[in-house]
Amino acid sequence: MKSAATPPCWNKRMTKPAVLLLSRLPEALGERLRARFDCHEQAQLDTAGLQALAPLLRGIVATGESVVTRELMGRLPALEIISVLGVGYDGIDMEAARKRGICVTHTPGISTNDIADFAMALLLSAARQVISADRFVRRGDWSAGRYPMTRSVSGARLGIVGLGRIGTAVASRALAFGMDIAYTGRAPKADVAYRWCSDTLSLAASVDFLVVCASAGPATRALINGEVLAALGPAGVLVNVARGSIVDEQALVAALRERKILAAGLDVFCDEPRVPAELLELENVVLTPHMASTTGATVQAMLDLTFANLAAHFDGLPVPAPVA
Repeated sequence: MKSAATPPCWNKRMTKPAVLLLSRLPEALGERLRARFDCHEQAQLDTAGLQALAPLLRGIVATGESVVTRELMGRLPALEIISVLGVGYDGIDMEAARKRGICVTHTPGISTNDIADFAMALLLSAARQVISADRFVRRGDWSAGRYPMTRSVSGARLGIVGLGRIGTAVASRALAFGMDIAYTGRAPKADVAYRWCSDTLSLAASVDFLVVCASAGPATRALINGEVLAALGPAGVLVNVARGSIVDEQALVAALRERKILAAGLDVFCDEPRVPAELLELENVVLTPHMASTTGATVQAMLDLTFANLAAHFDGLPVPAPVA
């Protein structure tokens, strides 16, 4: 007697969904993913290997720095979801994803406070020359005289490029320093009292500190250019905790070298982890390795949400954090 036919959904439910890992992930997340999914690391696949797996791959796990092109999506006919570990998803071709009906998720909101804290840390370090002063003490130069005067922060004028979650959190911290706050973005926000500027150039010309919190994309590429930096002026300080592509790095190098601005604090760069040699040589810039969001508690929460987004999709549940 023939056994009853296996329900069509049985294999799909009982077999681990195949997932492509685009970047090196923290081991804690990797272990959870491997327990729940059939995971394949892109770095370990050659062209033929990826081609053989392509019809089976239903998910991608990426980071904020990953690039998922229309071409890659086109090579993965079974792709249903891209789960991004991070807030930014500018490396993903969203138009192609939407056209294919591919769900894209990320981990927003979790890192807001840490990034805002770090923006203020960079602002203070650059303006008060904390790194340079540390070297001054270590070299023994203090015995020969006092360190030169630095720039005051309290009561100064702060301009924020992009008043989203992070920009708003930066503003709330700046208020504690008695700073006068202005911002620019797509449109003025009705629910804030800060002064709005219609463009970045006019904002830079009216402030002492310029903090970049905007999203990356074609509209903001090299938004902070030589003209904007010149408007910020020789006593101005630039801070970037958003994306490296928003700042014209060569224009910034020239502005710092020629003292068209006083200083800069940078946590992000155009071609990470490669930092331009010209920036490394300058004393009036504080450089950090894209670490604004990387505190223990925040990273764990981001790992949890990355996993939860992926698991919910394959369990047929609403994903917690889809990209709008």
